[in-house]
Amino acid sequence: MRLGISYALSYENAEIWADLHRKCGCRTVVFPLDCHADEKTIEAYAKAAREADLTIAEVGVWRNMLSSNSKVREEVFEYTVGQIRMADSIGARCVVNVAGAPYGDRWDGGYRENFTDEARKQTVETIQKIIDTAKPKKTKFSIEPMPWMIPTGPEDSLRLIEEVDREGFGVHLDIVNMINCPERYFFSDEFLEHTFELLHGRILSCHMKDTLLLPDYTFQLRECAPGQGTLNLELYAKLATQEDPDMPMIIEHLKTAEDYYESLAYVQKRLGIQ
Repeated sequence: MRLGISYALSYENAEIWADLHRKCGCRTVVFPLDCHADEKTIEAYAKAAREADLTIAEVGVWRNMLSSNSKVREEVFEYTVGQIRMADSIGARCVVNVAGAPYGDRWDGGYRENFTDEARKQTVETIQKIIDTAKPKKTKFSIEPMPWMIPTGPEDSLRLIEEVDREGFGVHLDIVNMINCPERYFFSDEFLEHTFELLHGRILSCHMKDTLLLPDYTFQLRECAPGQGTLNLELYAKLATQEDPDMPMIIEHLKTAEDYYESLAYVQKRLGIQ
C-alpha cells in the first residue's frame, strides 16, 4: 500500500508540493489541481509527483451529478468529463465522486429519494454517458460509497459495476462510509474481509480513517481519525496490500496540516511503515 493525505501541503510550486509530501512519508497524493488549470501547470505537478515517486491516487469531482437543476447537471457533467481527461493525461488511478442527491438542500445528504428506481437509473445512465464521452484509457471513474446514497455496501457496489457495464468504471473504497449498521460495526473484521473478497480486482483506491460508536441513543457512528475508533487498521492495510501492493490509502477529513502530519505519523508507526 501507499499512504497519503487529502490535504495539499503547498501550492507555491510543484516541486515544493511534491517534496513536502515525500518528506513527511507520503507515497501517494490527491492531485491538487483541476481541469481548469492550464496544461503547463498540470503537467508540472504531474512531473513533480513522478520524480518524487508519488502516485496520483485520485482526482476529485465532489459535485451533484443528480441535481434536479438541469443547468447544474450539465455543468457537473462537463466538469467530470474534464476531470477524467485530465486524470488520464497525468496517470491518476481514478476520478471519484459520490452519486449525489436528486432533491434536498444538501447535495450529498441523505434522502428517501436517493434510493428510488429513478435515481438509480439516472445514476447508471449518467455514469455511462460520462465514461462514453471522456473515453479514459488509463484512469477510471468511480463512485464513493455513502451511508445514505448508492452504493451503500459491497453488494451494491458490485451491482452498480454490473449495471454501468463499462471498462472505465471501478471502485473507490471508503470502508467507513459502508459501516452504517450494528452488524458491520461490531463485526468489522468480517465485513472488511467480505468486502475485499467480493470486490477483488475492481478496487482502485481507498480512504484511511476510523469509526466510533457514540454512547448516546439511538445508534450513532462518528467518523474519526485513524486510531480514534475501533476499526482494525492492520487488517484493512493488509487486505488493501494483498489487493494491490501499490494500493493508495488516503487519510482524509482532518482540519489542519498539523492534524494530517500527526495522523500520518500515527498510522506509519502503528503499521510499521518506515
